[in-house]
Amino acid sequence: MQVMKHTFPVIGIVGTGAMGRGIAQICAQADSQVLLYDSQPQACQQAIDSLNTQWGKLAEKGRLSAEQVTAYGARLKPATALSDLAACDLIIEAIVEKLDVKQSVFKQLEGLVRADAVLATNTSSLSVTAIASALQHPERFVGYHYFNPVPLMKVVEVIAGLRTDPDVCARLDAHARCTGHTPVHAQDTPGFIVNHAGRAYGTEALRIISEGITDFATVDRILRDQVGFKLGPFELLDLTALDVSHPVMESIYHQYYQEPRYRPSVITAQRLAGGMVGRKVGMGFYTYVEGKAQVPVEPPVPEVHEFPPVWVSSRAARRADLLQLLKNLGAKIETGASPSSQALCVVAPLGFDVTTVAVVERLDPARTVGIDLLFDDQATRRRVLATNPATREDMRDAAHALFAKDGKPVSVIRDSGGFVTQRVVAHMVNIASDICQQQICTPNDLELAVTLGLGYPMGPLALGDQLGPDNVLETLFNLQTVYGDPRYRPSPWLRRRGAIGLSLKHTESH
Repeated sequence: MQVMKHTFPVIGIVGTGAMGRGIAQICAQADSQVLLYDSQPQACQQAIDSLNTQWGKLAEKGRLSAEQVTAYGARLKPATALSDLAACDLIIEAIVEKLDVKQSVFKQLEGLVRADAVLATNTSSLSVTAIASALQHPERFVGYHYFNPVPLMKVVEVIAGLRTDPDVCARLDAHARCTGHTPVHAQDTPGFIVNHAGRAYGTEALRIISEGITDFATVDRILRDQVGFKLGPFELLDLTALDVSHPVMESIYHQYYQEPRYRPSVITAQRLAGGMVGRKVGMGFYTYVEGKAQVPVEPPVPEVHEFPPVWVSSRAARRADLLQLLKNLGAKIETGASPSSQALCVVAPLGFDVTTVAVVERLDPARTVGIDLLFDDQATRRRVLATNPATREDMRDAAHALFAKDGKPVSVIRDSGGFVTQRVVAHMVNIASDICQQQICTPNDLELAVTLGLGYPMGPLALGDQLGPDNVLETLFNLQTVYGDPRYRPSPWLRRRGAIGLSLKHTESH
């Protein structure tokens, strides 16, 4: 369906910080007249000057014509008072994330604009319904949440409050498409889609660190190389900065009345208190020199002159693939029902830790090592091994050297239910499934929002389908057994679809 231009011919922007400027830019580029207002009068002209400079640089690179630069600039006008916005068809607010401040602004605007004008908030964490509660006509009020930098992040969340008119959402949907953005629709719930779905990545990585399983850099390497994330969770937290991301973690956790799935970490609270908030101050999970992270080097592969024979658990995930891998690596493989007294015992659990498997299978823990095979080995750029508290140093080194023989990097971590990748991915898939279960959005909008808004290599539901919902379900059940934490309880959406072999993107017909 072709969308007509000028869905909103005249648009007002309240707040001219990074978000306000970005929204103004894409609206002007979509042929709307844009009026900018800021409580600091000089900020409006600074924003206009900045945008004109930016368009000029794009013209120098040949990405815009001189005529386009002139036309875009002519569509931007400063507003000296809120009353200057009275003729606007749409007003988008992008100011401080404080409920009372936003309510005050919109109460003033409501008394100025026409009855058919739409009022929208770019809030990322506050309730749209709560902001609208101060208005006489909440039916024309809506959430319209862009992501920074707005011109590059091609997704916008359209959030209906409890009393929002559906036609208002439809009009904003059309406007988003005019600007080249993809609209996704969400119910008014904490975090909407993107900030809600994104809870799993960082919080589960922080739990891994809090258990002493490995270090920040290793977690980042594992999730980049095994799953394909562009940034590891601690690189991402350093980029967004803890003074932004930690309050969001706390806000969503408390808005959901201490739901364990969203539990924040004392690690980020402490670092925020200490001012180590990330790249912008030169100190975060990494130290930055001239803007470049100082990443510790990986431990070298141990030198092992004689390898023990290898025995593989009959319950190992992807057992046939594991045996073939060991054969390719030149291992001497034992095929008996139980290992010899010299063998390196290799297990590959889903969700369980190495200790639990060694006890259940009556293996010598001193010679037992685990390998994460949630993903096909050929599809990953790194192997991850886990020891248990009793694993002997010679067996750990032998396993490390053996699995690194073909040159693929190997990370060796301490014992963990679900290693690193399993628990992070399973938690991501589970939260995404529960977003669908709560009918916050459609599975399709969730996948679009997460891939465009968070830059994940694929949507969490598609990832769950790729790995097998039954495998994700098994991982979660076993994580819950190991940790006794309701954080890992499977969503009914995942549990039912995993049990009967349905895609996680499948929706019921009624």
